[in-house]
Amino acid sequence: MSALVIVLIIVLGLFLFILEFFVFPGVTVAGIGGFIFTAGGIFLAYQSFGVTYGNIALFSTLFVGIIILALSFRAKTWNKLMLHSQVDGQVETVEGSNIHAGDEGVAVTRLNPVGKVIVNGEVIEGKCPGHFIDENTEVIIKEVYKTYVIVKPKN
Repeated sequence: MSALVIVLIIVLGLFLFILEFFVFPGVTVAGIGGFIFTAGGIFLAYQSFGVTYGNIALFSTLFVGIIILALSFRAKTWNKLMLHSQVDGQVETVEGSNIHAGDEGVAVTRLNPVGKVIVNGEVIEGKCPGHFIDENTEVIIKEVYKTYVIVKPKN
């Protein structure tokens, strides 16, 4: 096998590794293919040209791989690929409010079995397991949890 073909196989393997790191994160076909092509190219170098040229292929591949990795860190490549957004939303909690078990309210939306209820002037998520409650129906709070309340229809 010619030296040019072996070099191209190793370069293809390194290219697939670069794709694996920057484009397709995780263990994908690119990573597995990169490993197979790189290892196969080094194996072919050992088989075709002997131990001396095989060692040269192995160490030069490792050297080039380390150089590529170092350049990617130095060039702030990771920062260019990062998502720079912040989540500044928060979950409304019922805990610090004036809602307690036994309070009465009105269903703002249909509880099927989850919807919105208004209790003591606050609109919160209400759950009614086992029942469907139409909107504008009066409800009673059975239990209060951190982010929602359990309600039942007022009869």
